[in-house]
Amino acid sequence: MSSAPTCAQVLMRLLREYQVEKVFGIPGVHTIELYRGLPGSGLQHVTPRHEQGAAFMADGYARASGKTGVCFLITGPGLTNAATAMAQAYSDSIPMLVISAVNRREDLGMGRGRLHELPRQSDVSRGFCLWQHTLTQAEQLPEVIQRAFQLLSSSRPGPVHIEIPIDLFPAPMPGAIDDYRAAPAAALPAAGSAAIDTASQWLKNAERPVILLGGGAQACAADATALAEKLAAPVFESLAAKGIVDERHPLCGGANLTFSAVRERLENADVVLAVATELAETDRNLVGENYAFKGKLIRVDIDPGQLVCNGNPDLAICADAGETLAQLNRALPAGDAERQQTAAAELQQILERCRAEWWPGSEERFPWVQALRAALPDDGILVTDSTQLAYNTNHALPLYQARSHVTCTTGYGTLGFALPAAIGASLATERDVVALIGDGGLMFTLGELAVAVEQKLPLPILVWNNAGYGEIRDYMDAAKVPQEGVNLRTPDFPALARSFGAEGCRIERPEQLGPAIAEALGRDTPTLIEITAP
Repeated sequence: MSSAPTCAQVLMRLLREYQVEKVFGIPGVHTIELYRGLPGSGLQHVTPRHEQGAAFMADGYARASGKTGVCFLITGPGLTNAATAMAQAYSDSIPMLVISAVNRREDLGMGRGRLHELPRQSDVSRGFCLWQHTLTQAEQLPEVIQRAFQLLSSSRPGPVHIEIPIDLFPAPMPGAIDDYRAAPAAALPAAGSAAIDTASQWLKNAERPVILLGGGAQACAADATALAEKLAAPVFESLAAKGIVDERHPLCGGANLTFSAVRERLENADVVLAVATELAETDRNLVGENYAFKGKLIRVDIDPGQLVCNGNPDLAICADAGETLAQLNRALPAGDAERQQTAAAELQQILERCRAEWWPGSEERFPWVQALRAALPDDGILVTDSTQLAYNTNHALPLYQARSHVTCTTGYGTLGFALPAAIGASLATERDVVALIGDGGLMFTLGELAVAVEQKLPLPILVWNNAGYGEIRDYMDAAKVPQEGVNLRTPDFPALARSFGAEGCRIERPEQLGPAIAEALGRDTPTLIEITAP
């Protein structure tokens, strides 16, 4: 007669039932019994060098795959170390499930000075999670996991945090392990027929429509492209949406919302269809006030609160983006080739005006952007940190597929994201991944290079070395503030990479970038490519 499964074993079983393949975490004394459930579960465990790296890896995994990224964290410092990365995921609506330990149930709230004790650990994550729950009985686990995945799959995503008291990990569960299964996913909400009728009429009659895509439209590439062609409408993308519509398409205006020519086109459109976007200042690269739409604004979002954020709509549709775009495509007639050509010609003029604004003060970086585009495979994924060259690639480096732009330069905007997120992205997909990070940001999470070596990832890591926090240095100069705290001593990055077991090299000219990336993609270990910033 087989023994009853433990709570930890049932957790692993349920994660596999929900198609989880990899978990990112660092074992601790409080999670020994959790890890007893891992062998034989079918889950691959990846060990970062810091819990912040674990959550960043889960974030990159989720962005590249569209699946939920999962972390295992210890009590107390494990959770607080991961908090910054969880907040980044919350800001960017990235599905993440964080399982942490917490002290034994009889110790909760007692202030006995137990190891890793926080007075109210659950309060730490509540402000940047969709839902936070403390398990109080082992038998609650299946319902709690089911609820977590329903939230992650059928609403605006973000982190969910479940903390499990350490005395519950070995607790016996009723029944057999095979009895525990995933609940069926909820059907995604579709727009009502009246809303679709109104939206399709407005769009069909519009002479100068525009489509604006946000990060919540990642699964909508085909429908968004088809709708643009039917309407002869230019498509502009937030930085989180970059690549959803192939930027080579004649109706795609890319991620250029920060520039005056695009603002004019949006504000003077007779109908704007804004899909799964916050219309946030970070989409505009902190430039300008909210858009002053002169025509009708149709907003589509699965989160009702976002339908009135940063711009009041004339028509608000609380529904799944993909379902709604499919409904609109079915309701609208075929497109007109002549109108498409006219719209494409106008868009090219707008983009020419944008390009005039791209480069003042940063012309020397344009050859590097061109070289990176030439070196990046057509289906490649670019993972970027907050660094000067990345601010230029946001606009000037076209991408051709959805889930090709993994960036922290929007929203929360933390440093140190790109290296661990690129590791997560590489583990999520067969597509080639290239990371771009600054010398300052790299030092936040440099230890995660060891994980890329362990996983034998052919990952090029481009380090834009301007010997400090270059963007902040420029802001200080512009504000006539003396430079303080922004000029840094940097290590010998290639030598440091080799000490980890990676490859390392230094380049100084754009024409060296393509061969360096090609060699890196052909290896079975990461390559740190230091770029001496001009």
